[in-house]
Amino acid sequence: MALESALQSVYCDLHVHIGRTSEGQAVKISGSRGLTFAGIAKEAAERKGVGLIGIIDSHSPGVLRDIHAALESGEMTVAEGGGIAYRGTTILLGTEIEIRESGRKECHVLAFMPDLGTMEEFSGWMSAHMRNVNLSSQRLYAPSRVLQDEITGRGGLLIPAHIFTPHKGLYGCAAERMAELFDLERIAAVELGLSADSEMAGYISELDPYSFLTNSDAHSLGKIGREYNVIEMQRPSFHELKLALMRSEGRRISANFGLNPRLGKYHRTYCGGCGSIIDEAYATSERCPYCGSAKLVKGVLDRILDIADRGQPLVPAYRPPYHYQVPLEFIPGLGKRKLDDLLQAFGTEMNILHKAAEAELAAVAGPILAEQIVLARTGRLALSSGGGGTYGKVIKDK
Repeated sequence: MALESALQSVYCDLHVHIGRTSEGQAVKISGSRGLTFAGIAKEAAERKGVGLIGIIDSHSPGVLRDIHAALESGEMTVAEGGGIAYRGTTILLGTEIEIRESGRKECHVLAFMPDLGTMEEFSGWMSAHMRNVNLSSQRLYAPSRVLQDEITGRGGLLIPAHIFTPHKGLYGCAAERMAELFDLERIAAVELGLSADSEMAGYISELDPYSFLTNSDAHSLGKIGREYNVIEMQRPSFHELKLALMRSEGRRISANFGLNPRLGKYHRTYCGGCGSIIDEAYATSERCPYCGSAKLVKGVLDRILDIADRGQPLVPAYRPPYHYQVPLEFIPGLGKRKLDDLLQAFGTEMNILHKAAEAELAAVAGPILAEQIVLARTGRLALSSGGGGTYGKVIKDK
């Protein structure tokens, strides 16, 4: 009991991109310029209220220089247990890597390293197998199991990313089973992605042993924390995360907070011919039911049902609750000024979403927005489905 009483609940988002280095060098081409190492740390600690943040472009030499500069200036310090500490938030050093096995499509994986020196060493290894190690999410020209050896051999964590999306998700386009690409004993966890939840993943028995992560895949500062996890740990660090993913020594993921899958960009099948999102119970046809086109991008739900090895989803008893939560940015009428007022009153977005009472919210933002925020907390806003790279939407009239 003494050990568990020492644990704290930490908000964690483990998939955030770097847009630019402090020198102005592009890292994630589609990422915003404000996504610098220092900018992400400040946003997570001071505005979002996220205690453990995974920066998955930490392998880039320009980013590594920024990390060294922050440590040398004293602005940041090395965190006990692994990571970089900044004002109560710990930054985990990770990388997103694209792999492609012969005869298969590409998929992405995340790798987290225990410390800066190990990440620098791993970056050096990747540079020999990658055309441009400076950029984000680059193709690695090495077999998937060789990559797994390099990650786990350094004490790192291998986590397949946004596993169900048709755009570079492992199950979404590269394989029907993870065992086709990796040794299952050396997978630390899996990331569900914005268009799936725990129940949907429960159709695939291979996933039963793994902890599920819900992360933002943020390409701008505002997107940080649109999906996140609550993790029970002694302190935010690499070592504590590793224990939590193994559900060891009382550490564990206690909650997943994510978009309702209907809001995800790839939830349902999309027709490239007429632009329709096929939101039937199950899109079984190889052609669009509206225009007859065969230009279909299979949605996450439909792909899962295609490759399922169960007729009904099974959710293991250890699996934490998955809370549908609409991010503040999706709420109609909640603009920058009102959000700034709420942040001034309550400190961080996590406080707005989890701690402020409806009456307190109403005193700052008015009763209509306060009600919307409370409905957003519990996933009770009416939604339309996303598909084909377009997010779903909150339906204003309901």
